[in-house]
Amino acid sequence: MRLDKYLKVSRLIKRRTVANEACDAGRVSVNGRPVKASYDVKTGDVLEIQFGQRTVKVEVLAVAEAVRKDDASALYREIL
Repeated sequence: MRLDKYLKVSRLIKRRTVANEACDAGRVSVNGRPVKASYDVKTGDVLEIQFGQRTVKVEVLAVAEAVRKDDASALYREIL
């Protein structure tokens, strides 16, 4: 699944266009290196997203095309 779609489905970023812009601006990195929105997300990848001053680091646990809002947090695990 594309990175921008995964960020939207997992509810880490609200809209796919915003996720796409974040990737283009270099604010999203996978396994320590910046990637484009077309990157193919796999289970076990470590995503790092910069929201202004805050950085969120998560590990991908599952990849699903569509999930309910309540189940979205089961797709990833936050790393401190």
